[in-house]
Amino acid sequence: MTSPSTAMNALARTLSPIALALGLLAAASTPAQAAAPAASAAAPAAAPAAPIDAEKQKQIDRILAVVHPENGVLQAVQAQGVKAMQQSSIALQTNNVPQERKDKALKDIQGDVQKYVDTTMPVAIASAKKFAIPVSAPILAANFTTDELRQIAAMLESPLRDRLEKVLPQMQDAVGQKVSADIGPAVNKNVQVMTEAVSSKLRVAVTLK
Repeated sequence: MTSPSTAMNALARTLSPIALALGLLAAASTPAQAAAPAASAAAPAAAPAAPIDAEKQKQIDRILAVVHPENGVLQAVQAQGVKAMQQSSIALQTNNVPQERKDKALKDIQGDVQKYVDTTMPVAIASAKKFAIPVSAPILAANFTTDELRQIAAMLESPLRDRLEKVLPQMQDAVGQKVSADIGPAVNKNVQVMTEAVSSKLRVAVTLK
């Protein structure tokens, strides 16, 4: 039997490279578009956030010590490197580059991607930390009362939260095993049919003159 949730994960893994490949082919065959003209009128300036009282800020600080909204930005920065590797692999594969040359090219590209990560992440981390609390605090303050913030902070700090997070992977694996046993063969067959069809069309597209 396939490993836990293999069938469903295979579907997700397959769709992502296909989307990237289609985007790569479109970019290669379509002339670059001219930059969009600047907006005729500047957007109105946002109203300054209302001051946050000390007790409310205290609860917000408790929440932001556990919840890190800046992580989304950092993941987006890293995702660009992953995307570059995926696009490169797909481009080399669909153009039938020999395996030895493909491996060498990917190794060289990986060096460029690592350089991007090493150069960009420290800057992104510094900027994300700078804005995380000043930007997030007014949003929390506007959407929750002080008592609600206190309840959220208590929930986030509760040992029960850590215990729940520890059993979540077990729950996911258990569900994955059942789903894999139930529909795994059908999903794998559909994934194979889709992958072969898309690969065939991509090969034709990149070889057309």
